[in-house]
Amino acid sequence: MNDLQPAEGTRLRLYSELASWWPLLSHPADYAEEASFYGALLKSRCRSPAPTLLELGSGGGNNASHLKEEFDGLTLVDISPGMLEVSRTLNPECEHHVGDMRSVRLGREFDCVFVQDAIGYATTLDDLRAVVETIIVHCRPGGSFLIAPDYVRESFLPGVSHGGHDGVERALRYLEWTWDPDPSDHTYVVDMAYLLRGPDGAVQVEHDRHHLGLFSMEEWLAVFEDAGLAPDVEMFQHSELRGEMRVFVGCRTDRHCRSSNGEST
Repeated sequence: MNDLQPAEGTRLRLYSELASWWPLLSHPADYAEEASFYGALLKSRCRSPAPTLLELGSGGGNNASHLKEEFDGLTLVDISPGMLEVSRTLNPECEHHVGDMRSVRLGREFDCVFVQDAIGYATTLDDLRAVVETIIVHCRPGGSFLIAPDYVRESFLPGVSHGGHDGVERALRYLEWTWDPDPSDHTYVVDMAYLLRGPDGAVQVEHDRHHLGLFSMEEWLAVFEDAGLAPDVEMFQHSELRGEMRVFVGCRTDRHCRSSNGEST
């Protein structure tokens, strides 16, 4: 399960009263492979030799727990105060801010801006445009950006997965059911069922329904083009997941960035 971010006005229990259970649902060690891939891509397109990084929709900080070793300072933004508390425990050296990735304005620029699967909570094209604008506002000329949605329309895979971890005196197991009730619109659904076992052995069952955005490659590229950006599309195949992910990575301004082989463009 990935670090997800609810849209403004949406209440998901995992990101509110159940946020402290997050480390038992999604362990930081599970993020090493993808964080290494994302970090290398961001740095390959960035002009700065010691880049700073802003992560929008940072959730419980699992990506940051790996990326903080690769960047000269991380700033993390998430809409959920509870998830940021989890991240502060894991990443006390990072700067944390509560904010919506569509509208947050920190008043400064960064060398790299990163959005992973939190982009799924952009469920309309207007939402997507707003997130891209937030990236542009915070990414300095010569800097790089990366957006890694779980799916584009062409790569969508319905299915079921499960997992969880044991902690000190409590444990969690989850069932994740991904499906698309209406292939003609811009959303799909992830139903999450949680089994939460407390110190006394009693188990409670909770459910969240995540409504997530699903856009075609043509729609993604049109949003970037309208914003004056022309990212590359990289493919990422996680060793433990089905299907290939489309990752959008590019430069704040092409004339100031480096290509993936390190040459100036």
